[in-house]
Amino acid sequence: MYGVCGCCGALRPRYKRLVDNIFPEDSEDGLVKANMEKLTFYALSAPEKLDRIGAYLSERLSRDVSRHRYGYVCIAMEALDQLLMACHCQSINLFVESFLKMVAKLLESEKPNLQILGTNSFVKFANIEEDTPSYHRSYDFFVSRFSEMCHSSYEDMEIRTKIRMAGIKGLQGVVRKTVNDELQANIWDPQHMDKIVPSLLYNLQNIEETESRSPSPLQSADKEKESPAELAERCLRELLGRAAYGNIKNAIKPVLMHLDNHSLWEPKVFAIQCFKIIMYSIQPQHSHLVIQQLLSHLDANSKSAATVRAGIVEVLSEAAVIAATGSVGPTVLEVFNTLLRQLRLSIDYELTGSYDSAGNVGTKIIKEHEERMFQEAVIKTIGSFASTLPAYQRSEVMLFIMGKVPLPSMHHPMEPVKPGENRNRLMQIMLLKSLLQVSLGFQCSNMLTALPSSFLDPLLSSTLMEDAELRLFVLEILVSLIDRHDNRHKFSTISTVPDIAVLKLKVDKCSRQDTLFMKKHSQQLYRHIYLSCNDPCNVQAHYEALYALLVMISIELANEEVVVDLIRLVLAVQDLALNNEDNLPAYNRCALHALCAAYLNLISQLTTVPAFCQHIHEVIEMRKKEGPYLLPEDIFVEKPRWSKSVDQIDTELLFLQSKVSEVLGGSGYNSDRLSTPYVPQLTDEDRLSKRKSIGETISLQVEVESRNSPEKEEKAPAEEITFETLKKAIVDSVAVEEQERERRRQVVEKFQKAPFEEIAAHCGARASLLQSKLNQIFELTIRPPPSPSGTITAAYGQPQNHSIPVYEMKFPDLCVY
Repeated sequence: MYGVCGCCGALRPRYKRLVDNIFPEDSEDGLVKANMEKLTFYALSAPEKLDRIGAYLSERLSRDVSRHRYGYVCIAMEALDQLLMACHCQSINLFVESFLKMVAKLLESEKPNLQILGTNSFVKFANIEEDTPSYHRSYDFFVSRFSEMCHSSYEDMEIRTKIRMAGIKGLQGVVRKTVNDELQANIWDPQHMDKIVPSLLYNLQNIEETESRSPSPLQSADKEKESPAELAERCLRELLGRAAYGNIKNAIKPVLMHLDNHSLWEPKVFAIQCFKIIMYSIQPQHSHLVIQQLLSHLDANSKSAATVRAGIVEVLSEAAVIAATGSVGPTVLEVFNTLLRQLRLSIDYELTGSYDSAGNVGTKIIKEHEERMFQEAVIKTIGSFASTLPAYQRSEVMLFIMGKVPLPSMHHPMEPVKPGENRNRLMQIMLLKSLLQVSLGFQCSNMLTALPSSFLDPLLSSTLMEDAELRLFVLEILVSLIDRHDNRHKFSTISTVPDIAVLKLKVDKCSRQDTLFMKKHSQQLYRHIYLSCNDPCNVQAHYEALYALLVMISIELANEEVVVDLIRLVLAVQDLALNNEDNLPAYNRCALHALCAAYLNLISQLTTVPAFCQHIHEVIEMRKKEGPYLLPEDIFVEKPRWSKSVDQIDTELLFLQSKVSEVLGGSGYNSDRLSTPYVPQLTDEDRLSKRKSIGETISLQVEVESRNSPEKEEKAPAEEITFETLKKAIVDSVAVEEQERERRRQVVEKFQKAPFEEIAAHCGARASLLQSKLNQIFELTIRPPPSPSGTITAAYGQPQNHSIPVYEMKFPDLCVY
């Protein structure tokens, strides 16, 4: 019976006859369109037969593939595509299963044309929006097979390119089909992302290979459109653009692993290109997730080669610039903490010469110049991150970095280090470099809140350190923080400018906030500038930084009172160079005179007081004739020319405080304050700075104050003040402070560590003592004084007891106050 039905076509089911009729006798004739229309109409009229149609087409296709009848294979796939596009009934799921089996059969073939044919059909299917969901459909095979096609190594380059492009299109189809359907397989699972993302990156990586071909002029436009690298980039952008918040990590991790496995961090060009694509493709609010992934990867590679870590940091820097339009994330300090930790590890590696802290034999040998390159990359990245932050967050970051700088203090001196292992100094240099990067471009309207004492005090104390390089960094940081109108580059060199109008300075009126800032911190700033000028290790760069600092204060923060104090400060610096109590070298003394000349020339033109300008101009002209070594044009050059005989300088070559006070006093400035020499005040940090002139400075200060005291005649003759007296007073005061601090520490420690019973007993004893004292006071104030006999005699001659005080009366329990 079945045999007869198989031989007689009329007895076969109708759907089979309709399917057979779409195939011509010769495959080159193509699909029979009239019969295809009949098959489509039948499938739409009887949707329950659609799954049988698909199964029969699948059977014919498998038979044709095995018999190498590839023409009929193409006809079968074309018919399947048309049926898919036409039918959207509920039973299409079973038909899709047959369709996917046929696509899988083609993809498994070794023939490139069949692979491309199956991929094209799958892409058409992926663009169809199904009306009914599918619960059991799986795309694992297609992800694996399309990823394999993306890595094709076929001998013919043209065919290899087509296979790779087919694989990329297939992956794009899988993503489109599954990414927005919660009932489909989760394409964001690591098992899928670990195949899709590296396949796309592999084709991006081979962009140079595909571009090395030289197509004909007529085909150049088509070849560019068919480039696997461009298609892979488009697919990667689409994939990342569809990623939700929780899927970013699974999408980024394969990128990092691919760059690790193929050693692509060291050239860093491809890594930067990849993360630029990522940062521009994802949603802006997800930017901080990518940055956190990079930071975690940097921590995981903390013992990798310096070139690898430098590549990761460079990528971080580029990502931070792009993330400026989005968000760096809520954990801003965590980002900087990670970078500073990597900086500290790099310094340890550089000093120990090994990634292993124990220094075992056989560990990797570290190249010092590579670690230095990595450190510079970290510092650059810190600056990139800081540039994306608002002023208040940047202020917090600067305070955070300043807290990491190892600075000496009265009770925590710098720990000694082995010869050649100055870890603290390297940390200071790197952290101050980082702080300088953060401060570049820093602008704020209220410096009092942006630069609190907790930040400014340790920063200024760093100017008193003996290391000249560190002091230079601190001066540059101060200049960068105060310069809010980008005037710094106009004073990169020191000179006596005849007319400052050519500089085109940006000057604003001093605001109320700036005035409050200077009232609080001005004397501290002046003192550190004065002591910095008195350092014998200063070179030209230090004087240029000091000059820029004085100028920036004058432009940004100066009112009338500040101008007077700055002039007093500079004249005190001139006296410092003139008296030479600390035996400064001849070059330093000439440099100080030149610094004073350049600044007074500038401030005289800013004040626009004609008499003041004339006096400064006359002194400068006299120096040009008789003492050019006292001007910046002869000192601050590549080959400075100075004189060793600077002990005897004519009065005509000096800026006289009496003359300056006279000419400025006539224009409304405080002449009394101008005529008073500036003297810095002593603090604990000056004792730490190990300067030799502290004793003499205090002696001068005490002498000046005693002269100006109005009660000098009424006081008894005071003891003669000598260096030994001052030394003893300082030591005694320090000892008293130490005792008081130790007593407070013991009290705090007792309340932290003592048992509760002991603390309660101690407090109870003190309360009892207080109560007894109060009782004695009440006895004296309330009770009458006792009689000589000890009792009070009444009128009737009977003894009468003392009255009971109110505070000792016993009231009933019902009495409530």
